Amino acid sequence: LVPLMESGGGSVQPGGSLRLSCKTSAHAIKNYCMGWFRRFPGKDREGVATIDSDGVTNYDDSVKGRRFTVSRDNDKNTLYLEMNGLKPEDTAIYYCAADDGRAVWCSDYEQDFNNWGQGTQVIVSS
Repeated sequence: LVPLMESGGGSVQPGGSLRLSCKTSAHAIKNYCMGWFRRFPGKDREGVATIDSDGVTNYDDSVKGRRFTVSRDNDKNTLYLEMNGLKPEDTAIYYCAADDGRAVWCSDYEQDFNNWGQGTQVIVSS
């Protein structure tokens, strides 16, 4: 298992920004697909963005073009999610995940990611 630890969540007003981080001690994550998912209150977890080992990114339609940016720093074993222009409907628990069976062509499906952090809460409210 790949230990993952999210940080950077919190409360922000609409239009604000947050930068989520996901750090691991596992150097091997540079060879894994990584992703961000979120769970809205009372709903199933859904995908936000993925990034493969080459840095190729993919975004869910709900955030595409909305100034969410996923990135990774393999030297620091860290995954990031930069979120700008936040809206109340972005309020959720955000999880990072790793798929240690895939380096490229990342899946969009939660069930294909086999390593998960515990999540960090994001609240967008005035």
